[in-house]
Amino acid sequence: MARAPLLQLSGISLTFGGNPLFEGLDLVVQPGDRIALVGRNGSGKSTLMKVMAGLVDPDQGIRVVPPGVTVGYMEQDPDLSGYETLGDYAASALPSGEEYRVAMVAEGLKFRPETPVFSASGGERRRAALAKLMAEAPELMLLDEPTNHLDIQAIQWLEAELSTTRTAFVLISHDRAFLRALTRGTLWVDRAQVRRRDQGFDGFEEWRETVWAEEDEARHKLDRKIKAEAKWAVEGISARRKRNQGRVRALAALRDERASQIRRQGTAALELDSGQTSGKRVIEAKGICKAFGALQIARDFDLRVLRGDRVAFVGPNGVGKTTLLKMLTGEVAPDAGTVTLGTNLQVAVFDQTRAQLAAEATLWENLTGDPKMSVSGASDQVMVRGTPKHVVAYLKDFLFDERQARAPVKSLSGGEKARLLLARLMAQESNLLILDEPTNDLDVETLDLLQDILGDYDGTVLLVSHDRDFIDRVATTTVALEGDGNATAYPGGWSDYQAQRPAVLEERAEKAAASAAPAAKAAAKKPEGLTFTERKRLDELPGVIEKLEREIGKLAELLEAPDLFTKEPVKFRKASEMMAERQGVLAAAEEEWLALADKA
Repeated sequence: MARAPLLQLSGISLTFGGNPLFEGLDLVVQPGDRIALVGRNGSGKSTLMKVMAGLVDPDQGIRVVPPGVTVGYMEQDPDLSGYETLGDYAASALPSGEEYRVAMVAEGLKFRPETPVFSASGGERRRAALAKLMAEAPELMLLDEPTNHLDIQAIQWLEAELSTTRTAFVLISHDRAFLRALTRGTLWVDRAQVRRRDQGFDGFEEWRETVWAEEDEARHKLDRKIKAEAKWAVEGISARRKRNQGRVRALAALRDERASQIRRQGTAALELDSGQTSGKRVIEAKGICKAFGALQIARDFDLRVLRGDRVAFVGPNGVGKTTLLKMLTGEVAPDAGTVTLGTNLQVAVFDQTRAQLAAEATLWENLTGDPKMSVSGASDQVMVRGTPKHVVAYLKDFLFDERQARAPVKSLSGGEKARLLLARLMAQESNLLILDEPTNDLDVETLDLLQDILGDYDGTVLLVSHDRDFIDRVATTTVALEGDGNATAYPGGWSDYQAQRPAVLEERAEKAAASAAPAAKAAAKKPEGLTFTERKRLDELPGVIEKLEREIGKLAELLEAPDLFTKEPVKFRKASEMMAERQGVLAAAEEEWLALADKA
């Protein structure tokens, strides 16, 4: 028997500012669906997701969710007012006694529930929203840019979790690798239409180009028909005016049809000028070391960057990628070692925090560099690679309209702020680009264009990104920071790094074993005991075991409810699976404790 849909939208229409976002939209989400929701920045993806979540009411149409079905929504900018810590917010909708679910999710997301709300960054708040959604485990998850501000390890953890879940989800993301790995259906929002394709994101771009080619062909045929009818109207109508009024009205209808067609949004006019040529050797780092207390950023790290190289830096959040970048560009001094910069360097920086943008100032003021300028001020030009250009014309090159020129930067979306920062950066001549998380919030089309621009750029690029696909497309060298002072350069992009890493780790282990052999031989004469790490683990394990036993006890109480299986079968199944998983972890922890205690 066919299962009832989890969510149904019928005849949905919604207009913002006089422009239709959707017209007559029909949409069904079935159990088990894994859907990519894609489209240009500003096309209405997030608004559609809020309609699906019941947070935005459409002008027309209905939203139907069957009784008993829960729909969860991950907010990009969650409201945390009233909560003391991020963990309090993440557990706010959970039943009493089930707060442990947040801790289980937090470990994979690198999310600290104890973080006070007042000191949490935007990225930490978004991770809290994601942890809240996953801990609640609704029947349908709506995920709006879940990978933004996650490092690659956390993205891979989330990818693995979603790949094994039976929960249906709709996903907005610009991370191609993430979308390709997870989705089995695609919703494409394009000029007030939502097209559906029952295949995953892989192949979406070919489908999109086919649709656009068919659209261009139909528009071309319509233009030819209008031209032919217009010629007839001028040359042949005078002798047959009364008899051919229908044809005249048909011509007017064709023109109305042509005028009503919404043109596709263009792509931003991204362009880079490398200016004067730098020296062949751009950066030479030898034996550099850097530590902040117990955190070792780099140890005896060597790197030579030549003109034209594209070097990507990857690793977990907090491992020191930005610090290493600043050491390589001379902004931060290493504790040991030397960094030599090449000649004729012109540096342009894309900052992941968008700190170069004044939030209260307008787009106009941010581009002209005069935040105190009045609307009637004389400064209406921006220097674009040495040539003056009117600020509004330059903003239009980056897909902003004239009205936005006087709007404050704080009113922009994440993608629009990224485009504005690119506009500032690309107005400069540069031969060394520092790009710290440039891919966050950019749509697929702009990412494609940025990739092409970097491919044609004559200068050198240092790049920090968690977008695996983008790194594969751009990088000629990948530097992996592993959090223990090891920073290793691998030829190629992300996939090349993954292929080469096992051999490097094996070689490193062999060297460590060889250097440790004399010490091991001397230690063999002494009674065997615990290492420092093992002693620390032995001390920790009783607390771990006690926590696991508490969690298992709570799950056992939940499963003992006599009507749980009949009234809430989904909850019963999830609790049973969690019980089995916790029991397995407990058994492993007890065996580890026995082995260490015996060795001690």
